[in-house]
Amino acid sequence: MDIEELRTFVEVADAGGVTAAALRLGISKSIVSRRLARLEADLGIQLLARTTRGAALTEAGMTFRDHAAKVCAEIDIARETILPEGELRGSFRVAAPLTFGPTHFAPVLAELARLNPRLQVRSCYTDRFVDLIAEGFDCAIRVGHLTSSNLLARRVGQTPAVYAAAPAYIARHGAPETPEEFGAHEVVMQGNETWLAIDGDEVIPLKPHGRFKADNAVALVAAALAGIGVAGLPTELVTDHLASGALVPVMTRYPPPILGVYVVRPPGQHPARKVRVLTEMMIEHCRNL
Repeated sequence: MDIEELRTFVEVADAGGVTAAALRLGISKSIVSRRLARLEADLGIQLLARTTRGAALTEAGMTFRDHAAKVCAEIDIARETILPEGELRGSFRVAAPLTFGPTHFAPVLAELARLNPRLQVRSCYTDRFVDLIAEGFDCAIRVGHLTSSNLLARRVGQTPAVYAAAPAYIARHGAPETPEEFGAHEVVMQGNETWLAIDGDEVIPLKPHGRFKADNAVALVAAALAGIGVAGLPTELVTDHLASGALVPVMTRYPPPILGVYVVRPPGQHPARKVRVLTEMMIEHCRNL
């Protein structure tokens, strides 16, 4: 077996079929099929079960996929180590938030691809915190407050946040102005997260509760505008609504802390050069925003 056979298998496994993998790799379906056949012949075991909808991993294929992805990643790192200068190459999988990603971070990834024609950029936009290790991502761009984990993080920028509610909500329930009052109010939220409020040098944890939850901040803006509850949001998402009066700041004496923008990666002694390059580009990009 060779490295291209392993890369092709990983792409087929991730794409869910030969056709989609061929499009990702920029090669014909026949080449993909031949590489898969050689790999299965070398291993003496079936990795993929062909179906009318594409290809599904066998039990052996699911196990082998993770090992194959790690081998491909190690080869990319080895190449970068012996070729520290010049353009980047290989595959680069990046996760970014759906809320800010397409508008704020996609231009950075596009510029990275333009500067490095041999780099295959695979970006995934979701507000779900992907498992970088289990899902085979090189790194992720995240906005907010990081929780404790074994991931390594580099802060590349920041963005302010605000607590706000619609005038209709305030007319019915009043506006919370202290952490004590906050506990009696409905909020719109992503999950069961803890919110934070700043009181001088003290950070006060808040335990929000509400009946409206969404995994995307844009959806939470819509719910706040409808008067369902108090929202805690990046200020940039609601600047126009604050200016028009459609949303009103609350808890102004106890604002949320500044949100960090981070590049996070799986643990390892040295980050891959493509992660380092993206990190530096993100720092410059955030500085200019």
